[in-house]
Amino acid sequence: MGATLAEKILARASGQDSVRPGDVIEPRVDLAMSHENAALVINQFTEVYKDTGLDSRVWDPSRIAIIFDHRVPAEGMKTANNQKKIREFVTAQGITKFHEIRGDEGGICHQILPENGYVRPGQVLVGTDSHTTTHGALGALAWGIGATEMAAVWSLGRVLNVEVPATIKVVVTGEMKEPVSAKDLILYLIGHITAQGANFRVLEFHGPAIRSLSTSGRLVLSNMSVEAGATAGLVIPDAETERYLREEAGVTDPIELLQPDDDAVYERVVEIDISNLEPQIACPHTVDNVKPVGEVVGKPINQIVIGSCTNGRLDDISVAAAILKGKKVSHSTRMLVFPASGRIYRQAMDLGYLQILMEAGAVVMNSGCGCCLGIHQGALADGEVALSTTNRNFKGRMGNPNAEVFLCSPAVAAASAITGVITDPRKGN
Repeated sequence: MGATLAEKILARASGQDSVRPGDVIEPRVDLAMSHENAALVINQFTEVYKDTGLDSRVWDPSRIAIIFDHRVPAEGMKTANNQKKIREFVTAQGITKFHEIRGDEGGICHQILPENGYVRPGQVLVGTDSHTTTHGALGALAWGIGATEMAAVWSLGRVLNVEVPATIKVVVTGEMKEPVSAKDLILYLIGHITAQGANFRVLEFHGPAIRSLSTSGRLVLSNMSVEAGATAGLVIPDAETERYLREEAGVTDPIELLQPDDDAVYERVVEIDISNLEPQIACPHTVDNVKPVGEVVGKPINQIVIGSCTNGRLDDISVAAAILKGKKVSHSTRMLVFPASGRIYRQAMDLGYLQILMEAGAVVMNSGCGCCLGIHQGALADGEVALSTTNRNFKGRMGNPNAEVFLCSPAVAAASAITGVITDPRKGN
């Protein structure tokens, strides 16, 4: 009996010939990532060694990555002190994969890891962030864990007591017609199977429509797999994976494109033909409350957000700039743009995209998580409505439980910025 991609990765990482759903294993970790919540991990890690007399050294500093992105620049004294604590820990431990905003460097953790070549097919990657699933776009089995679990990883280099998940195979056929994008596909999928439809499962993406997607689009799919409850979202690595790692991430060492077996056993197969897929909208207050954009056109919007670890890449910014070129953001709305990394910020600036957006009336923010999680930058007032390319719209997600958040693609967001109401980008402005 064959194995899924997740089963192959976990078997190899746990030193076994094979594993099956329900098996409990302790896989070796190839990369462990944290952002500012590394301060919590440090506390737990220090507690592990308390009163032991042992040297509190991480198992392998070259396999730990820490990126400041959720609260950059620091919005208050507590954050600043935590960031100072992390910097000191990074220096003391010899951790080299450390990134913070510095000129055109740094950015969102889920962009920094791929674009720096830290993620490879077949890896086990864990992070103290639920959207660590993003890295499945490159064929790595990646999922989020808590601070206590991460402290154990820092100590042992393994994840303890992992139950092998079953896998749902998602087969996508047809040709995607602009301006429909990967964001519309993943919103449709979540709406179709619900926010609990893949609980404790792996979503494994197959089909010609997936193979034709750029790595940027694949990152969107894996990023939002967790919104269907999935432990991980895996795209089968292929020639595009290798192209991205070689040409954009600068990887020079050998790359193994690990594949699932043809006779792998899946818990369920979901088939989607995207030939006639419309732009999609996730309405408040759940990500699976998804409708075609035509059902919600005309809804007034107070704030537009383009960016985040979901849709802050260069192609996303390019789409927005093309729609807004020569136009103006409606006076009834505000528009914020968050490039996903300093590198993308620089590229978008060099290509003139940021100038177009600023001339249209958008405010271009520093690379980071910004208002996505409601910590700082771009808070909503009571009764206000945001239209965002981010990944969550739970009540209070963007900082105010008395506001509403709709989720969409960059094309829908940009078209709506011009009109001040939710707009179908296929209809013009």
